[in-house]
Amino acid sequence: MKLVTFSSQGFKRIGAIYPENVVVDLNYAYQALLESEGKLRSEQIADAYVPATMEEFLQGGNESLSIAQKAADYAISNRDSFRHQLVYEIENIKLEAPVQKPSKIICVGHNYREHIAEMGRELPPFPVVFAKFANTVIGPQDDIPFFPISEQLDYEAEFAFVVGQRARNVSKEDALDYVAGYTIANDVTYRDIQRRTLEWLQGKTVEGSAPMGPWLVTSDELSDPSGLNVRLTVNGEERQKTNTSNFVFDVKYLVEFLSNLMTLEPGDIVLTGTPGGVGVARDPQVFLKDGDVVKIEIDKIGYLENRVRRVGEGK
Repeated sequence: MKLVTFSSQGFKRIGAIYPENVVVDLNYAYQALLESEGKLRSEQIADAYVPATMEEFLQGGNESLSIAQKAADYAISNRDSFRHQLVYEIENIKLEAPVQKPSKIICVGHNYREHIAEMGRELPPFPVVFAKFANTVIGPQDDIPFFPISEQLDYEAEFAFVVGQRARNVSKEDALDYVAGYTIANDVTYRDIQRRTLEWLQGKTVEGSAPMGPWLVTSDELSDPSGLNVRLTVNGEERQKTNTSNFVFDVKYLVEFLSNLMTLEPGDIVLTGTPGGVGVARDPQVFLKDGDVVKIEIDKIGYLENRVRRVGEGK
C-alpha cells in the first residue's frame, strides 16, 4: 500500500492511495465496514485498530495494515455508504508528510561511497549518526522555507525508512521485519551553520528543513530496498544520481546498529544518507536560492518536489 497523511477541511487524517489517483480515508473506511457488518461501537473499534494518525496506526503493525487494506477495498466499492466522505480525488486534498510527529529522526552521514570521496574522507568503520527533530518535517506540497540566517542552503536527496514495530537488539537477518515502509526525504542543510562547530546539529534542525513524502510505500509492496535509483534535480538540472546499492551501510545493517544503541519505536524515521553532488562540494559551489524547485526521484516510490521560498525576518 501507499499510505499518506492528508488534510481536508482543516483536519489531518491517514489514507491510502488507490489507482486513478484517489485517496481512501482509512479510519472512516473501517468504521463504514464495521457498521455494514452490524457491529456496535464501530467508532471506538476503528480508532483502536485503524487510528487516524500515522504514528498510532503504525503501532498496530501488520494487524492494522491488514484491516486497513480490507476496509479500503470496501470503501472503494461502497463510496457513498457512510456519513463521512470515504474517498477523495487526490487534487481535492493536500498531501502532508506521511509521518507528522516522529519521536526520532535519525540521519546517517557519509553513507554513499561517491559522496565520501567528493568530501575527501575515508570510508567510516561505523555509521556517522546525527539527528533532526519533528520541527523540521514538512510535506510534499509545502515550500522549503529559506530563512535569512545564511546564504548556504543546500539539498541532500535521501532514501528514508520508517520503523514499524518496537525494535531493540535486532539482528540483520530479522531487520526488515521491523520496517513499516519507505519514503523520500530532503535533508536540507544550512552549510555554514552546520560547520560552525564540529557537531552538525544546528545546521540540520532549522524549521522546515526535512521535506518528506509523498507517501509511505509499505514493505510488503517494496520488499527489497537495495538496487533503487536515486536522482535529484534543481530546476530540471541533474545534481545527484546514485543507486542504493552504493550504500556503505545498508538498511539491514542500520536497523541492527541503531537498535543496539537505542529502542526504535513505530514512526521513527531513518534518513540513510545522501549521494555525491551536494552543492557545497561542487566546483564552483552552488546553493539553493529563492524560487528553486528541488525534485527527488527514487525507484518504486515516486518523487518529492518542493519549491524554495525565502521568508523575512521574524517569520
